[in-house]
Amino acid sequence: MAQKNDKAKDKTNDKTEDSAKPLSKTAVYQELANRTGVERKNVAIVIEALEELIKEQLGDEGPGVFALGDLLKVKLLKKPARKAGKKENPFRPGEMMEVKARPASTEVKVVVLKGLKEFET
Repeated sequence: MAQKNDKAKDKTNDKTEDSAKPLSKTAVYQELANRTGVERKNVAIVIEALEELIKEQLGDEGPGVFALGDLLKVKLLKKPARKAGKKENPFRPGEMMEVKARPASTEVKVVVLKGLKEFET
C-alpha cells in the first residue's frame, strides 16, 4: 500500500516540474542576485536604472533605438497619419474602395539579436 502512495506522489511531482511557469518579478531579481553575487536590493536598483535608460533612449530626445547587448534591440516606430480617400482594391483589380482615415501612431518593436536567435522559430 505504501508503494502505491509513493508512486502517486512521484506522478504529482513530475507534473509540477514539467509545467514550467515564467518567473515572477521577485523571482527574477532573486535569481539574478544568486547568479551574480549581488544583493537583491542592488539588482532592483540596476533594473530600475535600465528601465529609465530605455525610456530616455526611446523618448523624444533619444535616438529611438536601444540595444541590450547581443540579446535584443528595442525600436520606436512612428507611423504617419493616413488621409481618407479612395484606393484601388487589391482583391478586385479595377475596382476602387473607400479607405478610412487613420491617426498617426507610435509602436515599440523588439527585435531578437544573435544571442537569442536559437529560441526564435
